[in-house]
Amino acid sequence: MAPPNDPSNPIHHVSESKTLENYFDLTHEKFSVKGVPLLSQVPKNVTFEPFCSSIFSQSSDASIPLLQRVRTLSHKGGFLGFTHEEPSDRLANCLGKFNGRDFLSIFRFKTWWSTMWVGSSSSDLQMETQWVLLDVPEIKSYVIIIPIIEGSFRSALYPGSDGQLMICAESGSSQAKVSSFKAIAYVHVSDNPYSLMKEAYSAIRVHLNTFRLLEEKKVPKLVDKFGWCTWDAFYLTVEPVGIFYGLNEFSQGGVSPRFLIIDDGWQSINKDGEDPNEDAKNLVLGGTQMTARLYSFHECKKFRNYKGGTLSGLETPKFDPKKPKLLISKAIEIEHAEKELDKASLQAKAADISEFKAKIQKLKQELDELFGEEESEEAHGGRCSSGNNGNYGMKAFTGDLRTRFKGLDDIYVWHALCGAWGGVRPGSLTHLDSKLVSSKLSPGLDGTMNDLAVVKIVEGGIGLVNPNQADDFYDSMHSYLAGVGITGVKVDVIHTLEYLSEDYGGRVELAKSYYKGLTNSLQKNFNGTGLVSSMQQCNDFFFLGTKQISMGRVGDDFWFQDPNGDPMGVYWLQGVHMIHCAYNSMWMGQIIQPDWDMFQSDHLCAKFHAGSRAICGGPVYVSDSVGGHNFQLLNKLVYPDGTIPKCHHFALPTRDCLFKNPLFDNKTILKIWNFNKYGGVVGAFNCQGAGWDPKEQRIRGYSECYKPMSGSIHVSEIEWDQKLEASQMGEAEEYVVYLNEAAEISLMTPKSDAIQFTIQPSTFEIFSFVPVQKLGGSIKFAPVGLTNMFNSGGTIQELDYKYSSAHIKVKGGGNFLAFSSEAPKKCVLNGAEVGFEWSTNGKLALSIAWIEEAGGVADVVFTF
Repeated sequence: MAPPNDPSNPIHHVSESKTLENYFDLTHEKFSVKGVPLLSQVPKNVTFEPFCSSIFSQSSDASIPLLQRVRTLSHKGGFLGFTHEEPSDRLANCLGKFNGRDFLSIFRFKTWWSTMWVGSSSSDLQMETQWVLLDVPEIKSYVIIIPIIEGSFRSALYPGSDGQLMICAESGSSQAKVSSFKAIAYVHVSDNPYSLMKEAYSAIRVHLNTFRLLEEKKVPKLVDKFGWCTWDAFYLTVEPVGIFYGLNEFSQGGVSPRFLIIDDGWQSINKDGEDPNEDAKNLVLGGTQMTARLYSFHECKKFRNYKGGTLSGLETPKFDPKKPKLLISKAIEIEHAEKELDKASLQAKAADISEFKAKIQKLKQELDELFGEEESEEAHGGRCSSGNNGNYGMKAFTGDLRTRFKGLDDIYVWHALCGAWGGVRPGSLTHLDSKLVSSKLSPGLDGTMNDLAVVKIVEGGIGLVNPNQADDFYDSMHSYLAGVGITGVKVDVIHTLEYLSEDYGGRVELAKSYYKGLTNSLQKNFNGTGLVSSMQQCNDFFFLGTKQISMGRVGDDFWFQDPNGDPMGVYWLQGVHMIHCAYNSMWMGQIIQPDWDMFQSDHLCAKFHAGSRAICGGPVYVSDSVGGHNFQLLNKLVYPDGTIPKCHHFALPTRDCLFKNPLFDNKTILKIWNFNKYGGVVGAFNCQGAGWDPKEQRIRGYSECYKPMSGSIHVSEIEWDQKLEASQMGEAEEYVVYLNEAAEISLMTPKSDAIQFTIQPSTFEIFSFVPVQKLGGSIKFAPVGLTNMFNSGGTIQELDYKYSSAHIKVKGGGNFLAFSSEAPKKCVLNGAEVGFEWSTNGKLALSIAWIEEAGGVADVVFTF
């Protein structure tokens, strides 16, 4: 045990502040806030304990300022608990009922993914609800109920059979049973919904002391850069030459990725019954690899046979960009034929399905022919049987990429939390004890969407490395990767652990072991930041796995079409993706940097995606196929040096969207707000046309909602007080408003009427708001930025006002726009006087060139 003054086990003592009256009360079977009933018919076995009565009873590694902040607000929150007579590993209890009160919630619609849901009574909730936010207009406030972790149990909310608000606490193991909880859910109240999220998760962070907030951590370097992920470009057919051609096309197109994610398809995996030392053959689509297991930490043969210098010479191996698409197309044919077989098997006799089997066999043979014979040595420049040869394999490949593409800062690779989708093959990694564990789903997941990944994992089980060896497992994998030039990992399939916990003390205890090992390895091998989490959108991960992890996905995967066959899915799935990301950021953004995932720049809705990525506040990356780029679109997102005009916060829904359904209520437009250094921005997106169907338990199209929508926007919808640096901008007397898509500019004051607009389905508008400064006593001036970029305000790097002049540093090249009530006397660009255009409507325009030597930053001075 560390001594009391050891930095590894700090104990902070925060002085007592003046006792404030608790906001919540549980009496006479009613749970109230400031005298307003929230829950009725609360069972007598439910308890409430104010946070301030228990806070700081134990040590915390939180900083003194964070502890003081939580202490000051502790009277606004508290814990719900309950007691049963008999201990169990799964305890459900009613917390009461509510009716006629608008709520916003987040629930798991798949094991891995969460999304928003709204309603007005506890009976409207969905299974596996992660939190519920209640509107309390009687006191102009909001209350959140967050199921959390206590001991070896995690919890979630769900609707009862008689409309009750239910909570379920489960350990995931019959070895871990209890009968009572004192703090299985946290409740908090605030008059600001965004402050509420920050306050509530700060309180939980201090209480649990098992995770850290985003504000306490560093984020990966790639957060403000442009990147490329190989997944949708190749799926499992990814290989070195294709990656090279892809990067080279970006470079030639003038948009150079600063990071590369080599997604699934690079690992050494095989299936039970196959040669334990050989790679599984001819895998293409996600699903075909989900029963395969990791047999080596080294890269698979495609990468292992790469010879150093192959891509850095004058002649590079040939690559047919059509081949991945042909392989993917053929694999999709097989997938559809297998679905037809499954359907026929339920309806016909064995003799009647031979035709389906023959068709599948023929298609698989055609796929093998497309792959061709085992690739020749020349295809990769040679052969190597071991990943340890420095002139071969991943190390040689990453070295050549960095030699050829000078701006490529980071190369990440994919892996599942348990190694591969099917874990680690028992006996393959001899220093690790891997055991095949069958998968068992929690009853809470019965209400989630049918998922191929779950089906496959249940079918094949997981080769689970003993949790006592989790440190060795991750360090062995990551130290090898770091040694061959990999700077980070995308860790996927994270919530597999909850299926496997019966013999390991339960899901909480198993997760603690694995996340500890992952955290230690991240600190040792990847600078403490080189990790992007994915398929992780459940409270287990956020409360247990984020001591060090600081970035993760906030939406489901980008789907270029509906896998269930709806032809309109190519459109409506994109709006669904944005809703996932925007609403999940409300809670996930307190703990990790939200990542809105990749998209394809040549997709039918690519511009729709690009508009949201431009102001999401995170990295921008695509999964374009080789030859499948829209550089005109990418140039509106990315600077030539591969950096991006990133917003300074993470995008969140505006208040008027919180208790609405922007997917299929036939009226609401999704609006998300964010900050730039010298202004605010709101994006309005018409996402109507799809959403969750509780009866069918799936996300489907609502075609009757896919139509133009009208809405309004006002500067007051930007939550200026949510970032200290932005608060002063919220006090401006007047703002310039620029509409990026419409190319319109106007003035607005806090007392002005809202701007009315109409947006077509799957389209958007971005509104930039910039405070107006008066120069020379009466001249109104405000810089908008480069209007050829979606986030024009993000291009303003520095802004300094003198009495009669404005000094601006602008990054990028293109059309600079400012508002000026009068024409300047002169304009100086990079030290030389230049011409400009000014019109009586206040538009002041200037053309700026990208100058590489200056890092793309131009100095502009307007004198009046």
